[in-house]
Amino acid sequence: MSKILVIEDEAAIRRVLVKILSEESDQYQLEEAENGSSGLDHIKKNDYDLVLCDIKMPKMDGVEVLQEARKIKPEIPFIMISGHGDLDTAVQTMRLGAFDYISKPPDLNRLLTTVRNALDRKELVVENKILKKKVSKSFEMVGESPEIKSIQEMIEKVAPTDARVLITGSNGTGKELVAHWIHQKSARAAGPFIEVNCAAIPSELIESELFGHVKGAFTSAVKDRAGKFETANNGTLFLDEIGDMSLSAQAKVLRALQENKISRVGSDKDIKVDVRVVAATNKDLQKEIEDGKFREDLYHRLAVILIKVPSLNDRRDDIPLLVSHFAGKIAEEQGISPKQFSKKALAKLQDYNWTGNIRELRNVVERLIILGGKEVSEEDVELFASK
Repeated sequence: MSKILVIEDEAAIRRVLVKILSEESDQYQLEEAENGSSGLDHIKKNDYDLVLCDIKMPKMDGVEVLQEARKIKPEIPFIMISGHGDLDTAVQTMRLGAFDYISKPPDLNRLLTTVRNALDRKELVVENKILKKKVSKSFEMVGESPEIKSIQEMIEKVAPTDARVLITGSNGTGKELVAHWIHQKSARAAGPFIEVNCAAIPSELIESELFGHVKGAFTSAVKDRAGKFETANNGTLFLDEIGDMSLSAQAKVLRALQENKISRVGSDKDIKVDVRVVAATNKDLQKEIEDGKFREDLYHRLAVILIKVPSLNDRRDDIPLLVSHFAGKIAEEQGISPKQFSKKALAKLQDYNWTGNIRELRNVVERLIILGGKEVSEEDVELFASK
């Protein structure tokens, strides 16, 4: 049920609005306030899905109500009610964050359409907040080992800056997780986080993927297309497996980092971009430089801050915490009751040679939860976790 507050000092108008909305849907719970000050008190004490607010009112006008409400509950959409002489002010309120305005006397169809649209937007805002929490939780950094604490401390220092970061480590160690945390703890957190797996894109397509292309640039370019640098504008671009990028693409990335501008494939027009680049690799880039496979000047541009993610074998003390974390998530995903791991089972897992790192551990935990007993035992680990 949607909770709607109507703030209107003219009782006749207020009654009309309440009557129209109550007849439109029995899913609308309506409350009234006869002036701006009373309306703001209602907003402070209650949660509303929508506020209809007159502009000209005694004690506190609608503009003031909107401004104060935005400070305390910015997610509530406001529809402003404007008299004939209030249209300029109504437009001003939209600049201040109002969803829309309707004129007096209210047109039935416009009122109902605007209310439905505003409620739909509120629902989207709530869904986005839930989604962001889920995303944040899915990239939770688990561990209390000195190695992980050191990385967490580094992220706290680096994230608020715009410094470029190069993350190194073996496959499956959690380099992507580190990149996500850098983004989420940065001033760019509200902006996009765009990931490019350089190893998964053919060398002849990587430049188009990163910088976009114009129609006709090559055979399959049937329309203009923005690249990842443009898509990540005002956010973070994560270049995973940067060591697999072609030398020609490396040259263009270097230019983008130096000049903060790119040009689409097939175009000589420059496009300004404001992007923080975080890169990751499982390769030894110093050796790649010696072998002529990676540009040294690009390496120095990317590696302003270096973060090395340890292998799971180097942080075995975190394995019980990781097992508990994965077990809870997997049980939730599978819709089954969580399983406990015996102390001997955990000790056995800590002795395991984790060549696949965190990714391998998660797969093994899932296998043990599905195939193991009510409590996962040492015997289960020996039976189902062996290679």
